Amino acid sequence: MAKIDEVIFSKIIEFIKRIGIQIEFCTINSEAFLPGLRIEKGVLQIDIDKLSYIGDTLHEAGHIALMLPEERKNLFGSLEGQDKNNAAATEMAVIAWTYAACLEIGIDPVVVFHSDGYKGDSENILSNFNQGHYFGVPILEWYGMTDRATDIQQNNTQSYPRMVSWLRT
Repeated sequence: MAKIDEVIFSKIIEFIKRIGIQIEFCTINSEAFLPGLRIEKGVLQIDIDKLSYIGDTLHEAGHIALMLPEERKNLFGSLEGQDKNNAAATEMAVIAWTYAACLEIGIDPVVVFHSDGYKGDSENILSNFNQGHYFGVPILEWYGMTDRATDIQQNNTQSYPRMVSWLRT
C-alpha cells in the first residue's frame, strides 16, 4: 500500500459522497482490477489496506457516475455488464470526468493520473489536457453532463468544460 495523503483522500471521498455515489470501507479478499477497489451493486468498496493509489478511487467513481441509474445498481466487480462494444469510448469519457472532478475538488490531476496507471500513458493524458486537447468531453456532452458550447460562448475561451451533472441520468 502506498502512503496516503489523508487531506487529499478526504477531499476525494467527500466529493464522491456529495455527488451521490455510495462508499463502503471493507476488506476485499477477491482479486480486483485495481488493488483495494471493487464495485458492488453500484457501491464503491474500498479496502484501505490494499489501496495502491488514492486517485484510483476517483477514477472508479467515474465509471459508476457514467452509468445510467438502472445500470449502476447492477454494476459489480471489474465492471461486468458494462457495454464492451463501447469500452474505449467509455474509458475516454471517464478520464474526462475524472479530470473535471480533480479541478472541482482542487487536487492536482497527477494524483489520479499517476505514472503506474493508464497503461503507461498518464503523462500523455496530462499533456493533452494541459494543452486543451480534451478527449472524452464530447461523450460527456452527449450524455448531458457538460455543456461545452455554453462555456465557450460565455467565457469566449476554450477552457475545460464545466460539469452540469456529475451523475448520468
